[in-house]
Amino acid sequence: MRDRRILRLSGADAYDFLQNLVTSDLARLSDGAAYGALLTPQGKLIADFIMLRQGEDILIDVAEQVADALAQRLAMYKLRADVTIAEADLHVRRGTGPAPAGALADPRHPALGWRLYGDEQGDDGSDWDAIRVAHCIPATGIELTPDTYILEAGFERLNGVDFRKGCYVGQEIAARMKHKTELRKGLVTVALSGTATPGTEITRDGKTIGRLHTVAGDRAIAYLRFDRAGPGMQAGSAQVSMDG
Repeated sequence: MRDRRILRLSGADAYDFLQNLVTSDLARLSDGAAYGALLTPQGKLIADFIMLRQGEDILIDVAEQVADALAQRLAMYKLRADVTIAEADLHVRRGTGPAPAGALADPRHPALGWRLYGDEQGDDGSDWDAIRVAHCIPATGIELTPDTYILEAGFERLNGVDFRKGCYVGQEIAARMKHKTELRKGLVTVALSGTATPGTEITRDGKTIGRLHTVAGDRAIAYLRFDRAGPGMQAGSAQVSMDG
């Protein structure tokens, strides 16, 4: 995949260094790949990524558009830790059919199939947008932006945050949203009756209550105000309803 970059963390402190920063528990790496994110101290997203072990090193599979920001923030936190952060000379292939030898299951959802790290890149031609929309799986730069709070983006459902591992950057905000408040807005899959394009505002009773993101056929991922959603939602000329 040309839109991904693989970072390699090596050194005696690499595991503990990353464990104290990211939202997920690196203990999951003993079973395969793990999904997680690095947040700002204010709890907002810097980058989401997939992590895996390669020998004693940890690889981070991250979207190209946020790879520099992630690498820079990791370097800022490194201080005197025995950690080296470098770009790995690896690529990623993905698919939803039979997994080749050495492939790892995508940790976010079984429908996303497998990922294989090596010399080749590309995918098997699966309709990835349709898969993401069907299971409300956000993508970097589309649903996931620097304003994102990960619980609103469904990270708990996608195995991207752990509330038992202890502290990490932004943990206090994430924990507060988990335990002390009811989410009033977030990402959901909606059904469309009519044609609408990504970016179209969703309105109800003349008020803006959300926005469409990825559209696949007659369904879409939308960011919605849950307390204002209901019958009569529109996105341009299309009718919008809660999926299912």
